[in-house]
Amino acid sequence: MTGTTRSSADLDVRRRRILFRSWHRGIREMDLLMGQFADARIGDLTDAELDDYEALIEVPDRDLFRWLTDEEKVPENYDTPVFRELKGFHQHSGPINV
Repeated sequence: MTGTTRSSADLDVRRRRILFRSWHRGIREMDLLMGQFADARIGDLTDAELDDYEALIEVPDRDLFRWLTDEEKVPENYDTPVFRELKGFHQHSGPINV
């Protein structure tokens, strides 16, 4: 079970690959953080935004998790609008995004 709630049937090959990789990070916490964001946004990201998101997918789980939780400063080259959107997607005072 991947955890994804989104069908990839309407996605191009690149977006399908990104969606799969978002849900298969290595540690479950990162699967949930990246996968839920991808489920919600993968169809709307521009090619440039997909480039930024793919760069984030390549970051080791431990580092990306520390950036998302403010345990470490985000390196400038990763502090993109897509990163900030990913981080904001999981910061809220209400129920978890589903």
